[in-house]
Amino acid sequence: MTRPHGHIVVLHRWRDRHAHYADYLDHDAYRVSYVTTRLGLASVPAAAAAVAEVSATDSLAETTAAVAALAERLGPVRRLVALNEGDLDTAAALRAGFALPGQSAQELERFRDKLTMVTLVDRAGIAVPRYGDAVSRESVREFARSNGWPVVVKPRRGTASRGVAVLRGPADLEASALFDGASSESRIAQSFVADPVFHVDGLWTGSALGPWRASRYVNSCHDFTEGAFLGSVEVDEPELLPPLADFTAAVGEALGEGRPWVFHLEVFVGSGEDGAPRLTFLEAGARVGGGEIPFVWREVHGLDLMAAAADIQMDRPPAVPATGSAPGGTAGWLLLPMPVPAPCRVVEVTRVPDLTGPESGPYAQVVPEPGTVIPRTGGYEHVAARFRFRGSSSREVEAAIEKTAGAFTVRCESLPVPAPQPAKEM
Repeated sequence: MTRPHGHIVVLHRWRDRHAHYADYLDHDAYRVSYVTTRLGLASVPAAAAAVAEVSATDSLAETTAAVAALAERLGPVRRLVALNEGDLDTAAALRAGFALPGQSAQELERFRDKLTMVTLVDRAGIAVPRYGDAVSRESVREFARSNGWPVVVKPRRGTASRGVAVLRGPADLEASALFDGASSESRIAQSFVADPVFHVDGLWTGSALGPWRASRYVNSCHDFTEGAFLGSVEVDEPELLPPLADFTAAVGEALGEGRPWVFHLEVFVGSGEDGAPRLTFLEAGARVGGGEIPFVWREVHGLDLMAAAADIQMDRPPAVPATGSAPGGTAGWLLLPMPVPAPCRVVEVTRVPDLTGPESGPYAQVVPEPGTVIPRTGGYEHVAARFRFRGSSSREVEAAIEKTAGAFTVRCESLPVPAPQPAKEM
């Protein structure tokens, strides 16, 4: 079959079907090849023109060699698509190296560097925590003298609450290993905000707010790194949604530079002295949210945010409704944390048997069977168990999340960390 439109490379790392690439890219009209990991092989479309396996898709050296080999085999690369947040920096570097169109490192900076991001949002007049560059213990100490304790210190470039530290006072700062050793990682310091964290997901069209949904975390991403479950339930409070819509539109404009972007926005939601919602920017990513967000958007709301993200990277208008809250019922999701550090093997799964029906349990779940090996990799895909919920109200969905969180126990045994594997093409 003739494929007249050229060669597209996809960077892909999910084992599950977070993205339906065959729906976004015509595998008959294009030669679509994939650079993926051993774990990601399971969800590469059967129609792929070629697949190159690497140990990690965020390894620039490996992915550069893989793309060069694929180009030698299938012809010059026309576009490169990367939908996982962990691959966005690599994708930008590859576009520069192979002279490809699409998002550059400079364009990505406002979404990947948290200091750049919060500075732009602050300049737009949007409420943010007090912030500063954290280059040393002394700079954090000085920040605390000006702004008070606690102080949050986190990597300027990072995902999934990696490396986030909440320093309650001078003793925490002195005991912290953040500035020990030869690490050159840049960090940001911010004042601590005690308000609950919400996330807002959807599309900024370039000039207006497209489909969107706001959700409240049950526990927090930081709590999840310390062994608590992480849940999320979409909110339906009528007094909260209009202010959230206005706030999200302001952030979309401040960071968008007139371009469309799929967003995962995190915002502190408190209550002001007058009882009105008090909204404070936390951070935002130009990508589909993690956890079960891409699944509940497809399954509950009938919209595919991954398709919109792929459209943007292909320089096409996003194929989703232009405006309004996403349709459908109320969705939610739950992640259970690993009981031991990965890699590990599942030994036993204990379930309470009365989780049946949408009112009392999840409509979909990914629970590993005994013997399953859970790999050592970042993100929220490879966890002890994953669940998705739908219901008629936030209260109903949250009750199901809480019930499910207490109904499953996963026991694991630790495994040795495997040695890196060399890249190979298939």
